[in-house]
Amino acid sequence: MKQILLVTWCMMVSWAVSAQQLTKQEEKNRGFAGAVTKQKQYRVIYQMDNGDPKVIEKVLRNLNNALNDPRLKGKLQAELVAFSGGTDAYIKGSKYEDALKQLVAKGVIVAQCANTLKERKIEREQIYDFIGLVPSGNGELILRQAEGWSVIKP
Repeated sequence: MKQILLVTWCMMVSWAVSAQQLTKQEEKNRGFAGAVTKQKQYRVIYQMDNGDPKVIEKVLRNLNNALNDPRLKGKLQAELVAFSGGTDAYIKGSKYEDALKQLVAKGVIVAQCANTLKERKIEREQIYDFIGLVPSGNGELILRQAEGWSVIKP
């Protein structure tokens, strides 16, 4: 019985060791730690065009993750532009006021599409006072991308 247990244990250890052996390419991949910053500044604009709370929270989380990436600390200029359903996050009384104010405090430009306000018959006074206003969200994305900004749509 002891011999059977010992053989079984040895086979399990052998399997575990062989399962952990990596090819050279897998080992190289395992050692990858991400891109290295080479520029003094990076610019990104996040698109928020969906009113689903899970999507809004994802956009805010993704933006904060970028701001907190140690490689980008102090090197990231960011903007968040809302249009269509994303405007819901900016309406006074939404649960996102503190999160948005924290972004502004970190230097993020937080902007709203004026076209969406007009189309949805939302007055400027109905969104948070600290939100910037751009003529169109799509126009903002087009201009920023032409300026070399990365466009992210979580």
